[in-house]
Amino acid sequence: MTATEPDEVRGTQQHQGLLYSGAARLLSLLLAGGLSGLILFLPHLVAEGGVDHGLLSLLMWGIAAGFVHGVGYVPLHRIWRLLFAPLLGWGLMLVIGTLLLTGR
Repeated sequence: MTATEPDEVRGTQQHQGLLYSGAARLLSLLLAGGLSGLILFLPHLVAEGGVDHGLLSLLMWGIAAGFVHGVGYVPLHRIWRLLFAPLLGWGLMLVIGTLLLTGR
């Protein structure tokens, strides 16, 4: 890291902890891929229950965050980094996915 690098670049190099380890990224990819596969190949699970579109939108946000984190991309801008944070994505995928798949 040099003194001439922008703050954004230096900020992305700090994402080296457990949250950005290979195992955590694999978890994100598996969750996002699994939920995407369920929605793609078994759409009746979502359609039959008369799913609330707001909840489905939140689930899609979580899936997007899972794919962004899973492929190892770290957004430079702080707002995008917060919107696609792995903990937010995991929470949305687990909570909303469970709600939608159990029919509650």
